[in-house]
Amino acid sequence: MDVFADFLAGIDNPSHREKTEEVFNWIRSKYPQLKPELKWNQPMFTDHGTFIIGFSLSKKHLAVAPERVTIAHIEDDLEKAGYDYTKELIRIPWKSPIEYTLLEKMIEFNIFDKANCTTFWRK
Repeated sequence: MDVFADFLAGIDNPSHREKTEEVFNWIRSKYPQLKPELKWNQPMFTDHGTFIIGFSLSKKHLAVAPERVTIAHIEDDLEKAGYDYTKELIRIPWKSPIEYTLLEKMIEFNIFDKANCTTFWRK
C-alpha cells in the first residue's frame, strides 16, 4: 500500500489533493532512491535515514520544509519565484504553479549536502 494513501485521502479539497499527489509522484519519479515516509503525520522523503524534504498543508498553501540551511541556499530563487517563506518552510499558494526546478534544486542540494549525514536532521 502507498505510504501516503491515507494522508492524500484525507485532503478534502480535490484540487489540493491532486496537486499534492502530483508533487509526490514527481519526486518518486525523479528520485526513486528517496524513501517516502509519514512521520509526525507529515509526508516526507528520506535518503539513507536522513531527512531530505517534507510537506504540510493548510487552507491557503502547500508548505515545503527542506531545512533551514537549504532555504538559505536557495533564498534568491525563492524571491524570484515569489514564494512566501520563513527560515523553516516555503509556502506555495494552491493557485500558484509548482516551480519544479526549485524543488529539484532543494532536493539535490540536500542529497549532496547530507550524503555523509548519519542523523535524521542536520546538527
